[in-house]
Amino acid sequence: MRRMPTAALDRQSGLTQHSAGVSCRGFEMPPLDVTTEQHPGHTRVTLIGELDIASTGELEEQLAAIEVDSPGTLLLDLRRVDFIDSTGLRALIAADERARSEGRRLAVVRGPDAVAHLLSVTQLDQRFEMVDDPDAVGA
Repeated sequence: MRRMPTAALDRQSGLTQHSAGVSCRGFEMPPLDVTTEQHPGHTRVTLIGELDIASTGELEEQLAAIEVDSPGTLLLDLRRVDFIDSTGLRALIAADERARSEGRRLAVVRGPDAVAHLLSVTQLDQRFEMVDDPDAVGA
């Protein structure tokens, strides 16, 4: 197991917060990488890794900053997301609600089978504007 940088330890929960992820009693959970690309008329936000309780707060902060600067379409690319838990789903729903209330467009690029299945079972694939090809999204 690789050595992790020093960080504050919550002794009650056993969780250590790191910029590289969260360590839970010696087991490192992979981080969520978020990359942003500006395109004419839209901003693509690519998520890589696990969207869960450990990473949702960071995503929400980044989306809030992006939404202020990007009045056009917001495209969430889930193709490289390995896992989403209920807090991750809540973050996606909140982003969709903000977009709707502010008259902006939010589109979601379909993720791998497990992610697509989760969105189907929760019927969020019917709520979100789902796209297969992120390059086909225009303004």
